[in-house]
Amino acid sequence: MIIRDQFDPDLRKIIRKKKQIAIIPVGSIEQHGPHLPISTDSDIVTEIASKLSDKVKGILLPTISYGISDEHFPFFNLSIKKSTLSRILEDICESLIKNGISKIIIINGHYGNLDSLRNFERKQKTRRKIKIFSYWKYMDREFDHAGNVETSIMLAISKNVDMRKAKKGFQIDGMSKQEISKINKLAQKSFPKVTGNGVWGDPTKSSARLGRKIIKEVVDNLVKESNLTY
Repeated sequence: MIIRDQFDPDLRKIIRKKKQIAIIPVGSIEQHGPHLPISTDSDIVTEIASKLSDKVKGILLPTISYGISDEHFPFFNLSIKKSTLSRILEDICESLIKNGISKIIIINGHYGNLDSLRNFERKQKTRRKIKIFSYWKYMDREFDHAGNVETSIMLAISKNVDMRKAKKGFQIDGMSKQEISKINKLAQKSFPKVTGNGVWGDPTKSSARLGRKIIKEVVDNLVKESNLTY
């Protein structure tokens, strides 16, 4: 159920009738190489949250499209402060609970949001009501940035992909765990310095078929996890 499509009297009846789960997607606006739109994280997390909402019969809230992406500078990004994202979520969740929503699931679509979401989670007095899931943790493959995974998902859900511009980016093949850890820390400070072209992975062999498979895998795993949690 998409909350923005509902009418007030009907929505209040639905909430009173049984316990409801509200789902809040959180993304970002940032560069995703030369072939994917800057809305990629928000587009993907919106799709996953929508399918999860259908599966668990939840109430889907509008996506929070702004996240913490300063590490992508000087490539384009629209970033908010960590404290801002935390406060936005605090206010939204407080309002949802006040309006009778019993459970809240936050689906995160951007790695840079993690610190803010952890801080938000630590502050919550109603932790049993609010749970946070980063969707890439629920797939059986290594995640990337504008590489094979994200590009395949975008091919499955969007026409706004230009595969003619897709080029290989930074890859960790053959690197030790220690080297990867060091590179990850550097990337969190300056993603362009590590990747060069803003791509982590290889998007050149991506496909919509793989994208649909990944989405299904993630949603199915999230359903299992949310059922266990709730």
